Amino acid sequence: MLGGMGPAATIDLMRRVMEATPAADDADHIHLLVDQNPKVPSRIDALINGTGPSPLDELVRMAKGLESAGATMLAIACNTAHVYAGDIAAAVRIPLLDMVTLTAEAIARRPLRRRRIGMLASSAVLQLGLYERAFEAFGIETRYPDDQTEIMAIIRAVKKEGATADLRSRFNVVARQLLAGDVDFLAIACTELSLLVDVLDADAEKIDALDVLASAIVERARPAGQPGRA
Repeated sequence: MLGGMGPAATIDLMRRVMEATPAADDADHIHLLVDQNPKVPSRIDALINGTGPSPLDELVRMAKGLESAGATMLAIACNTAHVYAGDIAAAVRIPLLDMVTLTAEAIARRPLRRRRIGMLASSAVLQLGLYERAFEAFGIETRYPDDQTEIMAIIRAVKKEGATADLRSRFNVVARQLLAGDVDFLAIACTELSLLVDVLDADAEKIDALDVLASAIVERARPAGQPGRA
């Protein structure tokens, strides 16, 4: 795992992988190699603000290091960093699980009446059209909150304060407003927001990209023929 973007989100992905793995003993769990590197240059500063260096060199260094350490596939615990997924994959000889593509495919398999998805993601994901490109082949459109600045404020606050009760409440308000629009359901496409997703109202239909990635890791890392969770 290329992690540290942010650290809590990486730990949350590890937890989800563990909980999604059918295991009767320690040995049944998946061997994870994690580069928990919070020093990766800011994706927002590089991609949107234009005030910081590109994180690509550091991400490639991390990927090569994990490959050298014995990793047989890679995952990135950050949606925004997937803008560099192609370059990272080209720099190593092992496969990279693309969370954005996997999530788009998972959404396309669901019944979609409106073919519009409400996106809860960083402004970088919005401005770069990261999910729009992935959805193009499936004829799916995206909708973002009217107040995207509130989402960014929540993301920054999660990085600073953690998943506080106040942030959970604010996130739920934005999510409900977006879901009230003409969308089929919500897509949680920021790993900081994934830390808050458990507070969404029970009737708020959603798909969490971090869950999709965790499921793909479990499915592909378990030995062939080993039964999965029902």
